[in-house]
Amino acid sequence: MSTTWETVIGLEIHAQLATRSKIFSGSATAYGAEPNTQANLVDLGYPGVLPVLNGEAVRMAVMFGLAIDAGIAPRSVFARKNYFYPDLPKGYQISQYELPIVAGGHIDIVLDDGTTKRIGVTRAHLEEDAGKSMHEGLAGLTGVDLNRAGTPLIEIVSEPELRSAKEAVAYMKKVHTLVRYLGICDGNMQEGSFRCDANVSVRPVGSEKFGTRAEIKNINSFRYVEKAILYEVARQIEVIETGGKVVQETRLFDPDKGETRSMRSKEEANDYRYFPDPDLLPVLLTDTYVSEVRGTMPELPDQKAARFVQQYGLSVYDAGVLTASRELADYYETVVRELGGEAKLAANWVNGDLAAFLNRDGLEIQSSPINAATLAGMLRRIADNTISGKIAKDVFEAMWSERCDADAIIEARGLRQITDDSAIEKAIDAVMAANPGQLAEYRSGKDKLFGFFVGQTMKATQGKANPALLNELLKKKLSG
Repeated sequence: MSTTWETVIGLEIHAQLATRSKIFSGSATAYGAEPNTQANLVDLGYPGVLPVLNGEAVRMAVMFGLAIDAGIAPRSVFARKNYFYPDLPKGYQISQYELPIVAGGHIDIVLDDGTTKRIGVTRAHLEEDAGKSMHEGLAGLTGVDLNRAGTPLIEIVSEPELRSAKEAVAYMKKVHTLVRYLGICDGNMQEGSFRCDANVSVRPVGSEKFGTRAEIKNINSFRYVEKAILYEVARQIEVIETGGKVVQETRLFDPDKGETRSMRSKEEANDYRYFPDPDLLPVLLTDTYVSEVRGTMPELPDQKAARFVQQYGLSVYDAGVLTASRELADYYETVVRELGGEAKLAANWVNGDLAAFLNRDGLEIQSSPINAATLAGMLRRIADNTISGKIAKDVFEAMWSERCDADAIIEARGLRQITDDSAIEKAIDAVMAANPGQLAEYRSGKDKLFGFFVGQTMKATQGKANPALLNELLKKKLSG
């Protein structure tokens, strides 16, 4: 990619709020119901029906604002955003425009080089989701499912301060972690609960003026966000460098082809004819209300990571990985509590073998076949020298596949570590007797052969010799 161009990205993230009912009606918000079974007269836009604001959606939006150090508006207003689309039965979407509930704030992301970059958040406003157009199995027709119509959203709009696809993904992941920690969104991207629009432009390096942007709509995976932005940046640079002009438009990302394609010309705010919704009063929030919401806030990811460094002596990296989700952080702390310490050992296993097995089997931590107490039981056997770290890997694999605890596997398979000096010395003597040539070479100064004797003795003890004790006894024996 040309180094004479700078990428400018702003993200608009849509997070569905985890309320039981919709933002302006009593219809359920559960995912997966039969089409059009969770839409009442308000959602369907029947004449004469009136919206009633869901207080829980307001509370969740305020929680998000507090989490990003934003201003919470004492007075915010709902507006009608007018456009025609089959899945929008009223002909307008109720959103917030001039006076959003959350303004300002920031999200800190960690870059590849370990430095932190602060990304400004312009606003986060409440709005209702639209329905969904359906195409599968309809033979050239389009069906409309209005179950999703009226589901509460917060739209989180970043400043155009992201400078690469990787930064955009890091920012989106951080917001995803945050809304899940707060318990205000389940973050399920496959179900569309968390998705984003990416505004992408390029400009000459050093230029203060923004280029013409394209908006890529409804991207619902971190991988697709990265691919869509990389493709779009390359496309815009090619257009400019071959003498063309980038036009402001809305584009879609096709994951099968790995490319963006034009959808429609980009609307401006005045195209939507925003005006305050006459059926909804302004939302007035008192300082007391905001303070009460603040009192319910959980420990946030950055706070938790800082505590893990302080309390458990972990590296900033390990603490960051362990606090990437609330469930993983809870799992880790349960392991440490059950183990009664050994925080670094626990971190190594949770971030290492456990993470690798979860990744291999496509599982979340909540679905791990090895719960926190069971893992702590195995780590206890490493700590008390019953098994070595090497044997523990075999034990862990058996625990994963057989759903047994460590003690049962150690006993059944005779994996208990040999910590008896005389038994290890006997094995060392046998190895030395069987390898006189290597012994003579070692004693004449070839220190590298020490590893050979370690390997042979481990082989003789079927990997059960305590490594530290073996090394200590072997040094004595070899030195003669």
